[in-house]
Order: sequence, then C-alpha cells, then structure tokens
Amino acid sequence: MTSLKTKSDEEIIKKITLFIRKKKIDSGCKGAVVCLSGGLDSAVVAYLAIQAIGKENVTLVHLPEKDLDPIHTEDAKLIANELNTQLKEINISSILNETLEILPELEKNKLAKGNLKARIRAVIAYSIANLDNRLVIGTSNKSELSIGYGTKYGDLASDMLPIGDIYKTHLYGIAKKLGVNKKIIEKIPTAGLWPNQTDEEEIGVSYKKLDRFLIGLEIQEDEESLAKELKLNKNQVFRIKELLRKNKHKLEFPEIYRIQT
Repeated sequence: MTSLKTKSDEEIIKKITLFIRKKKIDSGCKGAVVCLSGGLDSAVVAYLAIQAIGKENVTLVHLPEKDLDPIHTEDAKLIANELNTQLKEINISSILNETLEILPELEKNKLAKGNLKARIRAVIAYSIANLDNRLVIGTSNKSELSIGYGTKYGDLASDMLPIGDIYKTHLYGIAKKLGVNKKIIEKIPTAGLWPNQTDEEEIGVSYKKLDRFLIGLEIQEDEESLAKELKLNKNQVFRIKELLRKNKHKLEFPEIYRIQT
C-alpha cells in the first residue's frame, strides 16, 4: 500500500508531544482537557497529552448520555485507569432532554440529534477548561477531517488537533507504541451518536479503503486505477469526493465580509 508515512511511530510520538507541550507553554494555560469517548482516537490523544505535559496537567472527561452503550463508559474508565489518572464523568442526558423538549422535532432527525449531543459535549468541555485555565485538545484524525466526519462546533471544536494529520489506519501502530490497551485498539470505531452506529457503515467504506483512496488522491495517483484496486464502485467514489468537496467549510473560520473601500 502506498503511504505518505516517512517517519517512524516513535518520531511522530516525539514530535506530537513537543507540539502539545509548546501549545500549552505558548498559551500560558495550566493544562489541557481531553474528552474520552472510550475509543481509539481519544485514547491516543490522552496518552500523548499525559506524556507531553504530565497527568497532573491533564483533565480526562467522559460525557455519556441515555442512548450511549455502557461499554463506552467502561472503556473510558479502562483508559483512565491504565493512565493512573482520575476520570471526570458527567452525564449529559438532562441537558439533552431539556433541549429536546424545546426542539422536539430533533427527535425525528437522527443526524441533527447526534450533532446536538456533540455540541453539548463541546460546551461542557470548554466550561471545564475555562474553570481551570486549560486548553481543549481535539481528538479528530486526518481521515475524519478530510471527509468532514465530525460536528462543527461539536467534536471539531478544540484548541489543537494533535492527530489531525494522521490517518486512522496509521493510528493503530501509534496506539500500540504508546501502550494503549488491546481491547481499545481492536474496538469497532463509532462516534456513539446513536445506538449501534459505526463509522464505517456511516461513511460507506472501510477506513482501510478510505485512507488508501485519500492517500492516492493526495499523491495524485490515477483515480480510476485507485478505484479498481480498492474495488470501489462509482457511487462510493462519488460519495467520498462529495464529502471532500462539501465539508471543507468545517475546517475554516466563518468568512468575514470585507467592505470594499
């Protein structure tokens, strides 16, 4: 498989920890907040953050709700325990329920309701960060960011994205180097926004195929040959390219209208 990977996992870990440390120092903040979902990405970020600035400077937060499978809470606790770090657990169901009472139509729109959950979590994460003068560290990877697989002002809201230039399939090797529990590494990726939701089912292709296709586009390989190699049909190719095109706004600040003089 063609790859843009030119540095070892050890080198990448070292560079990311230096990046996190520098962001903390430059900001003048006391530390950082990491939201643990119970999945691989947030686990990797938690390990990197603690390695970078010490566990005393990292607040780990888990924000479950009524529809979330309890296994994710168990896994978040597992990660925190293995890092020998306290986990702050706050259930967002009461806030979610009150919002749904105000906007009951959200119950009929699964995606909008899922985005609401992500935005509630972002508000709480930033509130915790404000209370103790800390930065919020985002947990999105390059695969997700490329296709806009994230909620604007939700899980994409952060002060830094340390794994934002690492494809999902590359994170597994880094997780192993960091010592992330095998159970977390082998867990089926899910955003946990509704019951039985999985990333790959929602995206429409596996991360392995998605990353290979994105890398191919990045290094300007022939698109038709790529699709043939990966056995992607026209609809799958179209969907990936549409996601790339339509979701660029998620990585940009709102455009300011400039008055011409």
